[in-house]
Amino acid sequence: MYKCSIMNRDMESIQKEVNSPLCRFPMEHYVPLHKGVDFIIEVPNTNISKNCIFVPAGMNGSAIENFSCVIYNVSLMNCTWQADTNAPADTQYFLYWQNPRDNEEMECELYIKDENGRNTGCRFQNVRIETEKAYFLVNGSSKDSLIQFYDEYIQLYKIEILTPPLNVTVNCTGDTAGCIITWQPPLTSHVKKGKCFQYEISIQSKDEPKEEKKDPPVRVRNDRYEFQNYNEKKEYILKIRARGKNCPVSSNWGEWSEPIEFGQGDNYFILVILFLIALGTISVTLLQYCLFKRYCSFKNVFSSIPQPRDKFNVSTDEDIQTEYVSLPKKSCTEEVTMVEEMT
Repeated sequence: MYKCSIMNRDMESIQKEVNSPLCRFPMEHYVPLHKGVDFIIEVPNTNISKNCIFVPAGMNGSAIENFSCVIYNVSLMNCTWQADTNAPADTQYFLYWQNPRDNEEMECELYIKDENGRNTGCRFQNVRIETEKAYFLVNGSSKDSLIQFYDEYIQLYKIEILTPPLNVTVNCTGDTAGCIITWQPPLTSHVKKGKCFQYEISIQSKDEPKEEKKDPPVRVRNDRYEFQNYNEKKEYILKIRARGKNCPVSSNWGEWSEPIEFGQGDNYFILVILFLIALGTISVTLLQYCLFKRYCSFKNVFSSIPQPRDKFNVSTDEDIQTEYVSLPKKSCTEEVTMVEEMT
């Protein structure tokens, strides 16, 4: 009977007992190796023990720093890191990762590069979140020296940024119930139960100055909330976000939903526009009626007066012809006087 132990630099250890001089630690124990580990073999009830230290090969300080990953939009993942200042200038890094249920490691297909062309990140698509941890490995190459690797086990659901809750609606009835707010859980690739989420609801009055103290958000576990402080004369802005609760879902708050405005302000603006349109229509109609009535009244009261003929002006041919035709015909009497000479 042998007792095997493995201990990392953070003093975290795993022990197991075997009946043969072969001791294996599967990946399910999630022990990263880039910091080095100690292997200890003991024989129970004796003073026999052996200690082996594993130290990663390569130049000290050449491995990457500040490695982190984030999952967003359900199936997209970004991983970023920084090169150590001690790494040679020509150092290039390569990222491999393995989902718990996949047999082979996959290299990054789309690297993010800095201004010097060095890989400092990676974008992944179609990422599937499993309950087990995923394994990430970043190694490097250089012409000048051997580069140390970096590895880490990550629980994928813990690094997911949850999308906003879906189909947020507000129904205000004006009675004692106030406004009924409903929504659906955020979209995820591995959890479908609505009971796995907690929601934070932010409702702020749009008319209040920004410097005034805002109302604290309300947290609920179901997908329905009654806003009883509703004031019909005010306008409100609503936002909702979610996080995991008692399930393998990220416990960090996700993204806020798009702001939704509700309240009297929405209807008031529409009523003002309709009122102005109606008022303008009535005004134009009344103006047309008054002008028509006034024009017709003047027409009836004041008849047209014939103008006297101006004799000093030269008449046209038409006027002369008309005057000539209308002159009365006069009869002429010829008188003849006879004079006789007296002798």
